[in-house]
Amino acid sequence: MREERAPILIHAKCPLLGHHTSGVRKEWYRGDDLREDYNRDPLQKLEQQLVEFGVSEHELNHTRSTINKRIAEEFERAVKEADPDPDDFDSYEFVPTPVTEEQGIRTPSNGEKVVMVDAALHAIDEILHTHPEALLYGQDVGERLGGVFREAATLAKKYGKQRVFNTPIQEAYIIGSTAGMSAVGAKPIVEIQFADYIWPGINQLVEEISKSCYLTKGKFPIQSLIRVPIGAYGGGGPYHSGSIESTLLTIRGIKVVYPSNAADMKGLMKAAFYDPNPVIMLEHKGLYWSKVPGTLDAKSIEPDQDYIIPLGKGRVVLEADSSMVDAGQSAVVITYGMGVYWAKEAAQHLKGKIEIIDLRTLNPLDWELMTNAVKNHGRVLIVTEQPLLHSIAESLAGSLTKSCFQFLDAPIFTCGAADLPAIPLNVNLEKRMMPDAEKVREELVKLLNY
Repeated sequence: MREERAPILIHAKCPLLGHHTSGVRKEWYRGDDLREDYNRDPLQKLEQQLVEFGVSEHELNHTRSTINKRIAEEFERAVKEADPDPDDFDSYEFVPTPVTEEQGIRTPSNGEKVVMVDAALHAIDEILHTHPEALLYGQDVGERLGGVFREAATLAKKYGKQRVFNTPIQEAYIIGSTAGMSAVGAKPIVEIQFADYIWPGINQLVEEISKSCYLTKGKFPIQSLIRVPIGAYGGGGPYHSGSIESTLLTIRGIKVVYPSNAADMKGLMKAAFYDPNPVIMLEHKGLYWSKVPGTLDAKSIEPDQDYIIPLGKGRVVLEADSSMVDAGQSAVVITYGMGVYWAKEAAQHLKGKIEIIDLRTLNPLDWELMTNAVKNHGRVLIVTEQPLLHSIAESLAGSLTKSCFQFLDAPIFTCGAADLPAIPLNVNLEKRMMPDAEKVREELVKLLNY
């Protein structure tokens, strides 16, 4: 491998010669094959080879003794180490991010409106231009296609195949490789082509990427930006329409971002890149081009190159009239992604009565913004695209009820998809299953009249 400077695969059959665990002895589950495996013990074969090469028995014994002595010394040193401080048990889920304040100009005076997919493209372009250590890779993002949504168009041609390149259809590799890239100083931006395809990579995400920072007390955080197109619209069917955020949110040690418009897309993408922790960027396919009815506002003036939004800061996209709030006739909708547009359309039928909060980041959450809104309105509807059972909507409803119970004038309502295992291919069935503006309006009317 050193001579050819190319990957070489070694397939080595390495049997387990010891016990599986201290409580499951090998004699209980191994048969005659154990004796055969002992005859192929690599250590015994190595010793035989050394003898054939002229190494004396005295030298072998000395080597064994030296190794055993070192093991005993290292073990003794580990035993004498102080136990960790129990009061420090919860530190280093994340290391601090340098992005703590909104910076740059969100709406430049000479700015032009762009769709979300172009805002993402421009953000990545600016990152690659500024940071030679940045890489972009995933399925079909290379020069020939530039992404199935054209979200990487022109980038491979501009920066070369050493920095922007295609990968196999192998999500475990795409996600897992970011740990190695990060370890050697590269800053990987990778893409999972559809949210429904992330599952083969979950083992790497859970066992390696999410745990590294905590288990090493912040010594080895993994800087990893994982882009994931997500969401349902137009009959994408059961393998191209799923929402996965509630599952991801059960994984500690990763941040989850979900922009709903072009300006937020660019600002959050920059913050996610500069964050030294693993970040998953969920990007709703139905908002990419603002072609879905009611999503025109996802297209916005493009911020300048320095614009950045700290993760964990939500945004009020619609305010209720103060007179309605004072009269106790208002409610707040807490949502994200496509839910923002369902809520905005629903609010048109309830003039002045609705405040809408776009979370923008699902972990960390803007608890201050949410709790202040709950205390201000006393009525809350949480909207998600996912099935409701065990969802982020139900989780938020429970947490906000516990912390703001005395301020509530009604139970916290939730609105989401039907509790079914997949999104149908048939468009009419998809519409029946999924939430929409009318369903959100109906829930708001019930809430306001409660």
